[in-house]
Amino acid sequence: MFRFYKPIEVRFSDLDVLGHVNNARYLTYMEQARVAYFRMLRLRKPHEPRVGFILAHAHIDFLRPILMDSQVRVGVRVTRLGNKSFTMAYRLEDAADGSVFATAETVQVSFDYENRRSVPLPDAWRQAMASYEGIPPFEEPLP
Repeated sequence: MFRFYKPIEVRFSDLDVLGHVNNARYLTYMEQARVAYFRMLRLRKPHEPRVGFILAHAHIDFLRPILMDSQVRVGVRVTRLGNKSFTMAYRLEDAADGSVFATAETVQVSFDYENRRSVPLPDAWRQAMASYEGIPPFEEPLP
């Protein structure tokens, strides 16, 4: 299901007063995995900072707590490529036994930071994600 995983080190500062990872840190773990995924695909070039993406939507289902000694890894994949947006799925799991801490989904929008507006996904991004994931490079229109 997931081809790409990012190991996450749980830090003491990630914990809340009850001794488990604070819910806000799950978004940070997902962000770390997302950034590593894009680096792996070599989608961002240092000399092309004008177009990037912004997070438009996030949904997380918390299934069990992450504790200090948990061995966490985050699976991440692209599940849909639209015209200006794309959807990613996540699985936060115990690297030792594969049990699931949380599942999640985010929607990112391709964004021109200079002109402050959404733009179509760059073709290079679209092709790289579609090829890696084995999904269509364009979302099929609804009938």
